[in-house]
Amino acid sequence: MSIGNKIIKNITRPSKSLVDALCGLPVANIGDCMNRLAATSPDIYTMNGLNVCGSAFTVRVPEGDNLMFHKAMDLAEPGDVIVIDAGGGKDRAILGELMASYCKRRGIAGLVVDGYIRDADAIERMDLPVFARGYTPNGPYKNGPGEINVTVCIGGKIVNPGDIIIGDKDGLIAINPSDAPKIIEAVKELELKEKKLLKSIYQDGVYDRPWVDEKLKEIGCEEI
Repeated sequence: MSIGNKIIKNITRPSKSLVDALCGLPVANIGDCMNRLAATSPDIYTMNGLNVCGSAFTVRVPEGDNLMFHKAMDLAEPGDVIVIDAGGGKDRAILGELMASYCKRRGIAGLVVDGYIRDADAIERMDLPVFARGYTPNGPYKNGPGEINVTVCIGGKIVNPGDIIIGDKDGLIAINPSDAPKIIEAVKELELKEKKLLKSIYQDGVYDRPWVDEKLKEIGCEEI
């Protein structure tokens, strides 16, 4: 039976130009332009301070088991971000230095694990973006089952194969490629607005926010 135990090899990936247009945009600004509901749990964060950007290659594994990740490493393409739904399990690491090094060698753009990893010193020195919940020395089982390139849940958010993954020190977001163009434009407009506000703050000492008093009046706040 293939339910919960299958590998989908062929997925639709976003264009490189679309991914490149998102890379470097601040996750906080992207989140603001997605109604502040898009970011994954802050429990998943960068393990080595590197930003991640690429097309999602999804994996679902049982907690503490990495058989399907071993297979995913061979199937993923350069520019993919391997996104692993490990159920948030903290008892066993899903990957460490060897697997991360192999991914780096194959041109994988980054690793995201809703779970724990190991080999902290090596990961922190590695030029490969890695996001996870933390470190544990205990190694994984390799028994399966699992799934590759299915819809997964990462930090409370749904991620589909081919979604665009963006992550920095603020956190992590997955973007449906069909939504990406309007998000890019909205972020650019927001950045221009913020630049004007920062200029006003630094040059004039003014942070113009008329909406604050309007909101206080609306909620009937009493000033004494």
